[in-house]
Amino acid sequence: MDSWIWWLLAAAALGIPLVLTAMPEFAMFAVGSLAAAGVAGLGGGVVLQAVTFLVVSVALVVVVRPIAYRQLQKGPQVKMGIEALQGATAVVAETVDGEGGRIKLNGEIWSARALHPDQVYQPGQQVDVVEIQGATALVV
Repeated sequence: MDSWIWWLLAAAALGIPLVLTAMPEFAMFAVGSLAAAGVAGLGGGVVLQAVTFLVVSVALVVVVRPIAYRQLQKGPQVKMGIEALQGATAVVAETVDGEGGRIKLNGEIWSARALHPDQVYQPGQQVDVVEIQGATALVV
């Protein structure tokens, strides 16, 4: 059996633990095996095949792995709590001015105050929540 077939079998064998463990390093070694299969298919010797496998695999682990883990560490930016309410749109339930009022925000009634004291918002108007101070939403 030709050596390129062995390298393809090695790549497939490395794919099994990749699927079972979800460790991306196995994929990097599988790509190294595919590169070695390519060298074998082009007629490269056993030493060149092994060196190709090692160089490609190690290069992927050294270069790609840190980049991938950095991206995974970031994760999605999910806003929760008060941060999720900032920037939301609300409907004025009771007249809102610089002194106070009420808005309906995400299905709940909140006390609110106009960010600019001279502004007045009438019931039914849509406003944007700029900030939450305690239990009061500052709106524009």
